[in-house]
Amino acid sequence: MQNLSIEQNRTALIVVDVQNGFITGNLAVLGADKIIPLINQLARQFHHVILTQDYHPANHISFFDNHVDKQPFESIRLPYGEQILWPRHCVQGTADADFHQDLDITHAELIIRKGYQQAVDSYSAFVEADGTYTGLAGYLQQRGIDTLYLVGIATDYCVAWTAMDAVKLGFDCTVVQEATAAIDKDGSLQVAMRQMQHLGVKII
Repeated sequence: MQNLSIEQNRTALIVVDVQNGFITGNLAVLGADKIIPLINQLARQFHHVILTQDYHPANHISFFDNHVDKQPFESIRLPYGEQILWPRHCVQGTADADFHQDLDITHAELIIRKGYQQAVDSYSAFVEADGTYTGLAGYLQQRGIDTLYLVGIATDYCVAWTAMDAVKLGFDCTVVQEATAAIDKDGSLQVAMRQMQHLGVKII
């Protein structure tokens, strides 16, 4: 992993969802365990690090088994739009929701939990699916941080949505692709990469 030239007081690293559920659990992403050493190494280059954590109630609306006659990865329509139905994952208070034991970022200064409302999913660390802001943008802005680097899981969902919302909210945003892992179902990674670059997200 190369050393980055960053202005520490204006820059933060956001580490997205490096949790057991996405590494060893029901929604495990292929190769996700291999990016953890890279993330740990990269995080040591940043004074400001923020972690995000998927944190669902057991009856969460995004779990396919909370709906009659639905299968994983089917879609339904909700008041806020289309919702993919996922295998049960990252349930509050379970080991599945915990950060992976190999993640070693003791100086992280903030944890943003998302998807904790029963009726609303959230891929982005900035804005939940129904348009509710998480407060992360205000936290960063009040601390004078305007430049973000993103790593974590999954490239084509929570990383991509966080990156795109970051740019929409006025942040300079770069995704370190080597330190991300993608679900990549039905071409979702290619679509996400194209959408991110179209909005001005940098990919390195």
